[in-house]
Amino acid sequence: MTEAAVDLLLLADTHVPRRARDLPPVVWDAVDAADVVLHAGDWVDVALLDALEARARRVVGCWGNNDGADLRARLPEVARAELGGVRFAVVHETGQAAGREARCAAAYPDADVLVFGHSHIPWDTVAPGGLRLLNPGSPTDRRRQPAGTYLTARASGGALHDVVLHPVPPRA
Repeated sequence: MTEAAVDLLLLADTHVPRRARDLPPVVWDAVDAADVVLHAGDWVDVALLDALEARARRVVGCWGNNDGADLRARLPEVARAELGGVRFAVVHETGQAAGREARCAAAYPDADVLVFGHSHIPWDTVAPGGLRLLNPGSPTDRRRQPAGTYLTARASGGALHDVVLHPVPPRA
């Protein structure tokens, strides 16, 4: 039996309300379009988690290093979900870029895709053995990137398809 297709929105490092008052409108539109929102930590305030849970069909998220006790009480350090036949792990921190693929493949042998954050730098690689590592960047705190970013993808039939990095347009 084939797994149903699941449209995904991948976020990390939103830092609301420290870096932005709210998510950009284009991101809220992506929330509305997604079946599942995966968030790799650094929410900063529980109000964003509440807002996403109220608006999204489903949220799978973890806490990050900037998240306090209120978020850590509601979110795991590592979130896991099987979506469209694809096994996801969602974590905030994976350490330095050098050696990341091998380190994460050893740490997450039961995952097909690892969604992570922390650096605010988009990342899309595949580790030896097939683990795909995805970092959506940050939609609100671009740091050294030309624009804020987020990812969309589709999981179906046990595979990840249509992974697209989206730049966040500058606010008018």
